[in-house]
Amino acid sequence: MTASTAYVYGIHAVAALLAQRPDSIKKLLFANGARNPQLDDLRDNAVAAGVAVQPHNRVELDVIVPGARHQGVIAVMRAVSYERSEKSLPGFLAALTEPALLLVLDGVQDPHNLGACLRTADAAGAHAVILPRDRASGITPVVHKVACGAVESVPIFPVTNLARTLRMLREAGIWIFGASGEAKDGLFGSGLQGPVALVLGSEGKGLRRLTREHCDHLVAIPMAGQVESLNVSVAAGVLLFEARRQRLQNSK
Repeated sequence: MTASTAYVYGIHAVAALLAQRPDSIKKLLFANGARNPQLDDLRDNAVAAGVAVQPHNRVELDVIVPGARHQGVIAVMRAVSYERSEKSLPGFLAALTEPALLLVLDGVQDPHNLGACLRTADAAGAHAVILPRDRASGITPVVHKVACGAVESVPIFPVTNLARTLRMLREAGIWIFGASGEAKDGLFGSGLQGPVALVLGSEGKGLRRLTREHCDHLVAIPMAGQVESLNVSVAAGVLLFEARRQRLQNSK
């Protein structure tokens, strides 16, 4: 997993960086002549924050991030980590003042999917996202853009051994729910009001055997149509917002 990234691009991703971590930005590159009020606001905010601003033509920006939809702005980053230390996870959990809601991703490799999962985790109020350090997508510029600021707002814990981490979570009193299409129990009948970790597998393969064995419960999302499975980021949204719905209902 990469601990830093060279560039972040796209209006929403750069705006989130500028609002939350302006010191992580070395300089901002803007497209010359772009008529977009959002870009104008970004430029003004960057100047106010003391971030260097440089004009470039769009061809030059296209060369810097080839094939990317940069929307006329690229942030050149300093070496900075968006990930929390694995050793700090127990202390992080102990400091929570409400039942933990964690998203665990077992080897998601597509950065678009990872970015979408992070965005969903932020929207659902997840306390953290846990993922393997190896054989999974890192925090790439694509992840930044798709996450729309969630890389900065959701604590991310890459771990060396996911099975060991799941054992630690169980010992900390957190119930592990794994999503599996073959599960006998349905998601909507599961109790997710307490401290839980929701585990989703990789694209295509689902949960690995060892990960599955460390789950307390396996649950299936009820499917009414002909398709057999959902995209991992969509499944993450279903699980997380069902947990949020139960918690809101329980608090009334």
